[in-house]
Amino acid sequence: MTQTTPAPRLATIIVSFNTRHLLARCLDTLRAAELYAGLPSTAVIVDNASSDGSADYLAEHYPSIPLIRSDRNVGFGRANNRALELIGDVDFVLLLNTDAFVAEDALSQTLEYMARHPRCGIVGVRLTSADGGAQPSCRNFPTPASSFAQRTGLRRLMPWVVPVDDARRNFAQSQECDWVPGCFYLIRREVIDRVGLFDPLYFLYFEEVDHCLATKRAGWTVDYCATTTTIHLGGESAGSQGKLTKSGNQIESLQMESAMLYYRKNFGVGGLLRHLFAESLGDAINATKAILKGRFNDLGFFFKRMGATARIARLTDYGTRSTR
Repeated sequence: MTQTTPAPRLATIIVSFNTRHLLARCLDTLRAAELYAGLPSTAVIVDNASSDGSADYLAEHYPSIPLIRSDRNVGFGRANNRALELIGDVDFVLLLNTDAFVAEDALSQTLEYMARHPRCGIVGVRLTSADGGAQPSCRNFPTPASSFAQRTGLRRLMPWVVPVDDARRNFAQSQECDWVPGCFYLIRREVIDRVGLFDPLYFLYFEEVDHCLATKRAGWTVDYCATTTTIHLGGESAGSQGKLTKSGNQIESLQMESAMLYYRKNFGVGGLLRHLFAESLGDAINATKAILKGRFNDLGFFFKRMGATARIARLTDYGTRSTR
């Protein structure tokens, strides 16, 4: 008698924050992918204290989906961590953003990929924008040098520096990489049991970079699956915080803070100092370029950014604690 392999057990965690207008499309495309893969409904949703009625909408239109209502916005990683208590005994956990719409074969393709690559701990997919344009999906770990080269436009003068998004990769081919974006983030449950999910140190940004680094250090690979896609709008929850401006905005401050937390945690005081030096030198070079080009109106931005770097370093006790 031929024995059939049992279907993998999957739980999908979705964090919702002020994206009521996207929930139906996200959940409906997920359900279509579940049916295509022969899986039961897998979603657990955490509403991160949305102010647009998202939680009530979910309770009314999707009453069968477990819903955690947070009384405050605890951030992306911490909200995902909260859902772990509801997912039960599963083989895989998928983290999915509300602005990410999976292809019909996304679950079947990535679960099959995991089955063929038992040392793969995390897998992501090919991300596209709404118009079909490619988005960064197969990424290298950031370094102070790569961030400096990107911000100053000096990458061509630093050919030895590996950029976060390396155009020399063949994105049509599935492959190992350093990290994949958290909008579609399929994790083997063994990884969570061994290294945990996201470090609550981070409020927003760098949590998946940090988690992928921990996963690779524990002996698993992080892979990019090129055979399926997910449409990712990007920035929907962050954008709901208010219009993003060139300087002094909350989003940039959170990015700067999370970068400091990441470098201090994973590379010690030396790593943080290298990061802070590269940031300050980059702002100084960009300010000098603005002067040479007569763009004096831009100087205020670079000086404010240098001040913000110093201020956030102090507020985080030099990368050792979160401010939120």
